[in-house]
Amino acid sequence: MNVIHVVHPFEPVYDQSSRVLILGSLPSVLSRENRFYYGHPQNRFWRVLAAVFSEAVPQTIEEKTALLLRNGVALWDAVAACDVAGSSDASIRNVTPTDLARIFDTCRIEAVFANGRTAAKFYDKYQKPLYGRPITVLPSTSPANAAWSTEKLTEAWQILSEKPPK
Repeated sequence: MNVIHVVHPFEPVYDQSSRVLILGSLPSVLSRENRFYYGHPQNRFWRVLAAVFSEAVPQTIEEKTALLLRNGVALWDAVAACDVAGSSDASIRNVTPTDLARIFDTCRIEAVFANGRTAAKFYDKYQKPLYGRPITVLPSTSPANAAWSTEKLTEAWQILSEKPPK
């Protein structure tokens, strides 16, 4: 698989009511093509979030954005640009981290969560030294994480609903 340089193609989702920040690593090829986070149909992110917040699974970008904002969740990725082969987190090299200042300066983020270990690794390396905020690693919703059923993921991600959204 060819390694290409990817610049993160879309903006973070957040508003002044965001109290929780979820970071992924970098959008997958399908997410980049679909122009929004977690666009691979096998990724369980939107099903898990809908279950955590007792809502219907969103289908459109507008519905997904509304679900996040309604529940006080900001969403972005730890990587702003990098060299990557396809959607392989393991292949990520030459990282430029995202600048999380605009989220931390706008929102009263109470907790930062990583969707998988790769996002946490990049956060710990690049952003934690700047912001000093700990990150909680949640099991990845990626289809590559086949050891975790949607039910087990939802149970682990339930911690999000324990954080007050406002």
